[in-house]
Amino acid sequence: MNQIDNHGTSLPHHRLLAYKKSLELLAGVRSAQIRDTKLKDEALRAAKGSCLNIAEGAGRVSRADKARAYAIARGECVEAVAATEIAGEAGDAIPDYVALVVELGNELYLMLGGLIR
Repeated sequence: MNQIDNHGTSLPHHRLLAYKKSLELLAGVRSAQIRDTKLKDEALRAAKGSCLNIAEGAGRVSRADKARAYAIARGECVEAVAATEIAGEAGDAIPDYVALVVELGNELYLMLGGLIR
C-alpha cells in the first residue's frame, strides 16, 4: 500500500506498527476520492499530520514528549476519519473506502492509546 522500503533503517518511527497503520490510513483517505475540496483538504492534512506526529513522537526521548506527540497524532487520526465520514454522508466520497478509513482509524486510535500511556 505504501512505497517506503524500511529495510536497514535506524529511524525509530519505521519500527512502529502505528506508523505503518497511519500510512495505511493516509492511503485510505486518498482512495476515498473525496470530492468536496474543503473536506478533502482537511482529511488529507489530518492524515498526514497523524503520520508526522507519530514519527516525531518516536524520535523524542522523554516519555512526556513522546506521549504529547502521540496524543496529537491521535487527534489528527480522529479528524481524518471524521472528515472522510462527513464526505461519505454527503455523497462526496466512495462508500467502501469511507468504511475502510473508519476501520483503519479505529485500529490506529487504539494503537496510539497504548503509546500514550
